Amino acid sequence: MNLKSWIEIPAGSDFPLENLPFGIGRSREGEIAAYTRIGDTAVNLAALDASAVFTGMAFDYSAAFRQPVLNDFIAMGKAAHRALRKALQAFFAAGNKPDATLIKSLTEKVLFPAASVEMLMPVKVTDYTDFYSSIEHATNVGKMFRDPANALLPNWRHLPVGYHGRASSIVISGTDIRRPQGQTMPAGADAPVFGPSKMLDFELEMAFVVGKSTSLGEPVAAAGAEDYIFGFLLFNDLSARDIQSWEYVPLGPFLSKNFGSVVSPWIVTLEALEPFRVKGPEQEPGVLPYLKTEGLRNFDINLEVLIRPENGDENVICRSNFRHMYWNICQQLAHHTVNGCNINTGDLYASGTISGPDPGSYGSMLELTWRGTHPIRLSDGTERKFVNDHDTVIMRGYAERDGLRIGFGECTTKILPALT
Repeated sequence: MNLKSWIEIPAGSDFPLENLPFGIGRSREGEIAAYTRIGDTAVNLAALDASAVFTGMAFDYSAAFRQPVLNDFIAMGKAAHRALRKALQAFFAAGNKPDATLIKSLTEKVLFPAASVEMLMPVKVTDYTDFYSSIEHATNVGKMFRDPANALLPNWRHLPVGYHGRASSIVISGTDIRRPQGQTMPAGADAPVFGPSKMLDFELEMAFVVGKSTSLGEPVAAAGAEDYIFGFLLFNDLSARDIQSWEYVPLGPFLSKNFGSVVSPWIVTLEALEPFRVKGPEQEPGVLPYLKTEGLRNFDINLEVLIRPENGDENVICRSNFRHMYWNICQQLAHHTVNGCNINTGDLYASGTISGPDPGSYGSMLELTWRGTHPIRLSDGTERKFVNDHDTVIMRGYAERDGLRIGFGECTTKILPALT
């Protein structure tokens, strides 16, 4: 039975009372605070705390709600997060509607139309790692760039491949990103050239936020890895494919990846996604003991990417699902820390491109157009081999089962021309 609230929740909303995601918002008056969202209503948690709603609870949230990022709140731990979710669900439950005087006060100080609140980066990203955990994506890339008969590198089925990325260029949804410039090696050329990337791509990803720090030398066991994970965001890991193909040997991506990655504003907790757990793909050969997990460690989250040309309509480019991931989040975190690497609250770990088994579910333009050889035609008649200047890339995600929908909202970015 879905929870009912005295706050109106539109049908098909990403944000029912079961969701209660967390973000950082700035009001029209300029106040920055922690927020949650119910339907189309943004709830200022600092103002709600000031109205004594949380009096008597075992946790004092007041200082954490008034920070410009959620790191301090996240560091309070899962017991504090669960207690808050329970208190919010009780307060906003349909059977607990306040009297008219209190509702008037809440409307003035606590409850705001979500569109009126400017959403900011929800966390200070202390470190960032990007994985490569979709076997469909890795196979497609291997077929294009290496040997179609042996697409996967020898290590791929034995460990979650990843690389350390750049935290400073991760930005909030709605931020414009300029087309990057760099060196490329055109086909048939004798020397590299410099200029704007001609193969700018999106990568459809999810990212999880670390919720608990460790000390240097302390590994996180796969079996208990979820104790260290706060929640999920949508993640667009923009990539310059032509720059990447020239620079990545021998040390991997560099300028082709660090010019901008975009996250959705609301962090959806693992608790909210509990009903949508599913079994992951069968792993063959069997993994080493430190990577073994039991139970349902993948999540059934529908994902889609749309491109909107300037002054044009939205075009669905692909539809995929997070359940396809070969390496799950527990394995990713266990592998990342097995050598003793310490992690910090606010670290961000991206999944890598999420591709499904059929062409319509490929999570990048590189795959969807097969390196530009099969352009996509948009509704305005134009074609895309990769992302054009002034295109807006939109990512959406939601989980849905038995009438319950838990969503993430949107992750959007517009591509601006390079500064030449």
